[in-house]
Formats: sequence, C-alpha cells, structure tokens
Amino acid sequence: MLSRLFAPKVKVSAHCDLPCGVYDPAQARIEAESVKAVQEKYQANEDPHFRARAVVIKEQRAELAKHHVSVLWSDYFKPPHFEKYPELHQLVNDALKALSAAKGSTDPATGQKALDLIAEIDKIFWETKKA
Repeated sequence: MLSRLFAPKVKVSAHCDLPCGVYDPAQARIEAESVKAVQEKYQANEDPHFRARAVVIKEQRAELAKHHVSVLWSDYFKPPHFEKYPELHQLVNDALKALSAAKGSTDPATGQKALDLIAEIDKIFWETKKA
C-alpha cells in the first residue's frame, strides 16, 4: 500500500541531463579555432619563449575542445541519435583523435582537420535539435 502511495504518478523522460540549451558544439569549435590560430602564430614566430608559451596554450585549448566533444557524446547524444546517425560514434572518435593530434602538433593542418570534424558533429547536433 505504501509503495503505491509513493509511486510516481507521471512518467517522464528527457534525452539530456539538463535542458538542452546547455549543450552546443560551438564550445568545442571555439577551442579548436584557438588551437589552429596558435599553431599558425607558432609557425610565424621564431622566438623560443613565444613558441614555448604557444605550445602550452595550444595543448590546453585542445584538451578543452576534447572535453566539449566528449560531453556532447556522453551527455547530449542518446540512442535515438545514434540510430538515426550511425556514423556519429566514429565521427566523435575521429574528432577526439584529431584533437589529440592537434594537441601534439604545431601544424595548422591538424587543427583544421579537427575543425572539419567538429563541423560535421555540429551539423548533426543541430539536426537533432530540430526533431
């Protein structure tokens, strides 16, 4: 009898942990843009102190971008998204690997590859928001 009294009256479900307005691939894109910009500045400057600082900043920004992509994958995207977009798991994995490569490189091409993959995630993200 007590179990019926305290049983939920309404069943609810949500596809994300908080209201969806808190998730946005723009956070990852902004950090990845910083990575590429720092890589370009690194290439344009021969000062060893500047370059050392640039490497530290680039690595921090790449790690932040990885965090934002990971949060989208683990907190925002849910099974219905993965069913509709079966490439999403591989796309997120590729983006994380590309960000790791950019973290360890001063070549702006690695930063651009990460940006391209984040753009693909962004496209899928906004398609899921329309649904």
